[in-house]
Amino acid sequence: MAKNVMIPIFLLDSIIEFLVELDLSEYHELRYEYCEILWALRLKKQRLGLRQAYAKIISADNQDDRDDARIDYLRQRKRLDDIDF
Repeated sequence: MAKNVMIPIFLLDSIIEFLVELDLSEYHELRYEYCEILWALRLKKQRLGLRQAYAKIISADNQDDRDDARIDYLRQRKRLDDIDF
């Protein structure tokens, strides 16, 4: 059974940035695993952003703020659906 691990956002960002800078050659034997890991981390980062956008809907003070937050949430969700790293 897989267990989840909590890491700070700045560490997640640093890992993603490190992997982007590392950029293995397309002929490297670990290229497939590298791309899979980088994709998964970027997806996780976007899902965290989506969760924060949803929280803004719930915590909005008035209907206008709630509508704006919902529009932002739907935009982020659309980007998540169209993900192509």
